Amino acid sequence: MSTGSSDKSSDPPTPQSPGPDPVHDLPEEVLRAGWRRFWSKREKRWYYFNKMTGESLWEMPVVHKSPHNGVPGGSDRITDPLGISVPDTPTDVRSPPPFDLKRRRDSEASITSLGSMSPSKRMKMEGPVYWNFDILSNAIIFEHPPCTMPPVHPEAESYRAQLTNKLRSQYQELCQTREGIDAPRESFNRWILERKVTDRGNDPMLPTHCAHEVSPSMYREIMSDIPVRGCRLRHPVEARKYVFKYAEAAKKMVESRNCSPDSRKIVKWSVEDIMQWLRRQNSATLEDYQERLTHLKTQCGPHLTEAAKSSVEGICQKIYHLSCESAKKIYDKHWEILKEHGIEEIQRKFEVHKRRVQCYQIHMVVSCPRLPSISYHVENNVGCLRFKGEVLTLNQNYLQKLEHLYRIHCRDDRPLENFLPRVWCLLRRYQGFADSGHDFARRWATPGRGGERSSGSNGPASQTLFGSSPNEGTGLQGALPVPVFEAVHKHFGVTFELFASPLNCYFRQYCSAFPDTDGYFGSRGPVLDFHPVSGSFEANPPFSEELLNAMAEHFERLLATSSEPLSFLVFIPEWRDPPIPALLRMENSIFKRKTVVVPAFEHEYRSGLQHVCSGSDLYHKSVHGTLVLILQNEAGFAKWGPTDERVKGLLDAYKPHGNPSPSTSATEGRRESVDGKSATESRSNSKEEKR
Repeated sequence: MSTGSSDKSSDPPTPQSPGPDPVHDLPEEVLRAGWRRFWSKREKRWYYFNKMTGESLWEMPVVHKSPHNGVPGGSDRITDPLGISVPDTPTDVRSPPPFDLKRRRDSEASITSLGSMSPSKRMKMEGPVYWNFDILSNAIIFEHPPCTMPPVHPEAESYRAQLTNKLRSQYQELCQTREGIDAPRESFNRWILERKVTDRGNDPMLPTHCAHEVSPSMYREIMSDIPVRGCRLRHPVEARKYVFKYAEAAKKMVESRNCSPDSRKIVKWSVEDIMQWLRRQNSATLEDYQERLTHLKTQCGPHLTEAAKSSVEGICQKIYHLSCESAKKIYDKHWEILKEHGIEEIQRKFEVHKRRVQCYQIHMVVSCPRLPSISYHVENNVGCLRFKGEVLTLNQNYLQKLEHLYRIHCRDDRPLENFLPRVWCLLRRYQGFADSGHDFARRWATPGRGGERSSGSNGPASQTLFGSSPNEGTGLQGALPVPVFEAVHKHFGVTFELFASPLNCYFRQYCSAFPDTDGYFGSRGPVLDFHPVSGSFEANPPFSEELLNAMAEHFERLLATSSEPLSFLVFIPEWRDPPIPALLRMENSIFKRKTVVVPAFEHEYRSGLQHVCSGSDLYHKSVHGTLVLILQNEAGFAKWGPTDERVKGLLDAYKPHGNPSPSTSATEGRRESVDGKSATESRSNSKEEKR
């Protein structure tokens, strides 16, 4: 700030309010750029507000003179308001923010390492680039109210991670003590996804206000592992041992539970029958064992389910109640931190005018305090962010990606003072979502069906996004290959992802699970709260039956109510044995224009650990076929309809482009369907590939 301004700030000033060109005592070039100076009653200091851009700063803005009257961008808004004399530069088409954005309270914090680099060097990526932020979104939405959630804080996020880890451990303990099994792999992650479909609570992650305490997803997955966890049978010896183990566990269960005499009698008789068969058979084939196991499960399954029903429901209810308690503790802790900085919770509701606007970023209306400093250093091209001894890492080019997104979308932190603390909170949230330490998430790399999910990598155990087990959660965050993103943009006008995160997004605008952590990096919030009226979108959801059903219903409702061009390209696994309800609903929808099938093992996905893994572990083959369902209303079909040329361009993009472990030709065996019915079942749907 200039010396004159400093002198004035020491005297009690006369409060000023924004008016038509008051005396602001600023250099001419600053005034011409739209800057004015005002007194902050709350902070008791001067601040600078740009009436043209809505930006506010504590320090006097620096405006460099240009050949065009010294106005930023090279265009004088008075003599050349349209900027005709200046070449166009790509910018985001933004709607004026409908609500006042809060100013920063402090500016003493600095960014280690990144802050010393020039903007040009910061935007130069040091590794492979798997995104394109030059593409502007064609999404049109109705104006929506601002976000009243508290701004993220490292202290609160660290506390959230501790309680989430504790809740995860309690889930494991309940499964072991009550049912004698380990918690189903990734069941906790899918429980969060399923609960957030109906949750109306105020916590961004943990469910707190659901209509039913018993989660269908958690109940279903625990039941599928009773009395023993399922596994893929590959050899007769292995199958024989598993059949014996299942029979013994079933008999023990009915003897120790409060079952009806008829149920106990049927289970014991079935177990004795299979035991006699096992003693007689020494040369049975794998198919024989599988057939006998299926028969045994058919006979015993209903009785075992009835015996375990009350216990499993008790596990689901207990986890839900513990989640509510944890969320309340996090809420109290978070606001305790903010109130120490004089920030109060906003209780009033915001009213908005229902008008069509270009899709704009989330507006956080609660003031953000000065965030604690985060130390940052680089080791072997990996960025390490440390807060109070807790270190989170990501590849350096992904840190630069986050900075690029932050510069595009964050409006309350132009000097990047809070950039590193917010990156730390982002990493902590996604890793705390499921570990002891990324979209809504996103796509699975190689998921299975039932209680157990297959792993998409054979690599060593590592800390993952959604769990502490080796490779846990990587499937929930897998992404389409870059050529596929390029193809859907080129041929179908896609500019927006509906299931992504700042870590794996390709476009600059996307929907993600957590608006409070992701909003600073371009997220438009959860997909079920996103209501576009026009645009072309890509949806690559994580597997949760309840989430997929809600997504299909949401898309149909949007397509039915909009008369403007609206298009959704939905990528889901080809699971037809049995088919999932969401798949049947979309295939039978009046808005379905085409269904394209990419066979199993002939295409790949990018790993959910792409921001920390090496190049050799980046791609994984999909062991299931992928269905691409194209849903469009009449206007969307006229603009982006799936012509033969466009579909061919999409399929060609799925060919491996020199990625690790290339498969056979992706064009051989490729199947299409115009009426929504698939051709022959893919290899992934054979019995040996199913659980």
